[in-house]
Amino acid sequence: MSSDKKDQNEKICSQLLASKSNRRDFIKTMSIAAAAGSAALTAGCIPSANAASSEEMKLRWQEFFKENYRMMTQEEKDETVARLERLAKLRNNLDLQMSSLPPIEGVLYGYAFNITRCEGFMECVSACVKENNLDRKTDTQYIRIFEMEPGKLDPSTGDGQYYHEVPVENKFYMGTQCFHCENAPCTKACPTKATWMEPDGIVVVDYDWCIGCRYCQAACPYYGRRFNWGQAEIPKEEITLKQHYLGNRLRPKGKMEKCTFCIQRTRKGRLPACVEACPTGARVFGNLLDPDSEIRFVLKNKKVFRMKEEIGTDPKFWYFID
Repeated sequence: MSSDKKDQNEKICSQLLASKSNRRDFIKTMSIAAAAGSAALTAGCIPSANAASSEEMKLRWQEFFKENYRMMTQEEKDETVARLERLAKLRNNLDLQMSSLPPIEGVLYGYAFNITRCEGFMECVSACVKENNLDRKTDTQYIRIFEMEPGKLDPSTGDGQYYHEVPVENKFYMGTQCFHCENAPCTKACPTKATWMEPDGIVVVDYDWCIGCRYCQAACPYYGRRFNWGQAEIPKEEITLKQHYLGNRLRPKGKMEKCTFCIQRTRKGRLPACVEACPTGARVFGNLLDPDSEIRFVLKNKKVFRMKEEIGTDPKFWYFID
């Protein structure tokens, strides 16, 4: 092999394996390599036992070629999360505990929000940001709380950026987030099938298959999705280490994010962070298939309504009053 060809292959290998590129960048680089007839597409680009950081390179290579999460066997899912745990250790010395726990059989999650109890403290927002490893630089938030005028039930008419002591007399507070619709338009809009509804009712995203087109964001009538324009900036000591592949793992840049009902917690029988943090008990979460659950009691005995119910999305998120 000529010296120039060798230099070209080494450059391509570096782009493929050493850079923190996303799947689109990777495919683009692979296409360039193919067009150049580069040996980097074969064994020449696979790290040898003596290569620097060879373990990390090998793991990243495997990451690039993994299946969509829905196509994986449980064994492949377990291998994937183990690989990500090891990469986090090699790159950032983080001791992650990542899960690929499947849905609990006989569970369909639902959520209810008591607009007569919420007092606008935003403890739920803070808990969500911390639990779900959201970007501190851009102040990304999955939950929004609106200060509302009496008689108004559309959050777009409220103030979602109030900065004063709460509660305010003659106002009420209304929270929004992803509503995990049974007939979710966002999942239909995704061209790569990177988002779908799980059997337990949670609408999830495989971040590695999301191409960042934001069609799902445009399709969502509840403003429940967020696009990350950069890698999340989180102080190392504040990173939540207990993660789920479909939940609060650290996302690559250029991806869609959203509330996942804290899948990393709820699939282990815990409440979402926002529910646990609410100081007034305004948030109710539970199994819609359990007739003895608190949320079923709310739906049966309280005055409930759902936002934009007439459009047929069938959200699993209700509002109610005492």
